[in-house]
Amino acid sequence: MEKIIIKGRGVIGGVSEGEALVTSQAISGWGGINCATGEVTEARHELFKKSFAGKVLVFPGAKGSSGWSIHFHYCRLLGTAPLAVLYNVTTAKIASGLVVMKVPAVTDLERDPIEVIETGDWVKVDGDKGIVEITKKK
Repeated sequence: MEKIIIKGRGVIGGVSEGEALVTSQAISGWGGINCATGEVTEARHELFKKSFAGKVLVFPGAKGSSGWSIHFHYCRLLGTAPLAVLYNVTTAKIASGLVVMKVPAVTDLERDPIEVIETGDWVKVDGDKGIVEITKKK
């Protein structure tokens, strides 16, 4: 199996690994997700009806209001938050959301994670070192 290692900037420490769920579209926390299931509920989103619960979420970042962090906080409390997060654009919404989710997160990667990682790849995120290890699916 092909392994790829990319380096970035750790935002939230810790190490977690799991199957990747990748989207090129930002996610709205306020009205765009179902906290009980971790599903994206925004009808026109490419992840509509797909759950990020127990996955490594790879996406450009957050959109919508500052309610983003509140909803992702509920996901953490309900056990439906992602295992880790890789993202491209830092905003106050995503920063506060990551703090309340308390999952490893890395950004400012040397390669765009949306272009390198595919849904189903196995991804290990080390938020302490800012290192992401990708095992490509067959």
